[in-house]
Amino acid sequence: MRFMIFALAAAAFAVPANAEEIRNVKSLDIAVSGAIRQHCAMGSIANMDFGNLERRGLGIETRVALDCNVPFTMTIKGARGGLTHTTMPNGQGPYSGVLPYNLAVEMPVRYPSRQTVSQSFNSRQLLAGGVISSNGGIATDGMVLAVELGQPSGEAGLLAGDYSETITITVSPI
Repeated sequence: MRFMIFALAAAAFAVPANAEEIRNVKSLDIAVSGAIRQHCAMGSIANMDFGNLERRGLGIETRVALDCNVPFTMTIKGARGGLTHTTMPNGQGPYSGVLPYNLAVEMPVRYPSRQTVSQSFNSRQLLAGGVISSNGGIATDGMVLAVELGQPSGEAGLLAGDYSETITITVSPI
């Protein structure tokens, strides 16, 4: 029985199969592949509370996490076209029910060198949706959003009450 095991072991190490084919090989190609999943993700943004809207020149700037490993477009939409009175959006008498604003976006992108893409929209433009392109770059360093309030159109200013607006930001890989 031991002899049989030694014979099988010796036969296994004797001459590799196809040894003749290997001796004449001068080069060898090996296919290597892999993949990285594309992703675009944005951090959360706290509500922007301006407090008393009677003060002029109000603005808030906030940093937002943004990470896209592919080129992308960003669409920004405003629901009402301004900070709007919650119950009387058309105002009343000489008082306006809408306070316009400007929204500016600034984001560093890489092409591989770093550049900054920036765009500004007024609240009326955001009703249709403002679009920003990364212009073929990727974003790994976040972005800055700045909202600056404008002047009411009513001759007497703003109607008393609460005002709100919802801004939706959508990032889409290209």
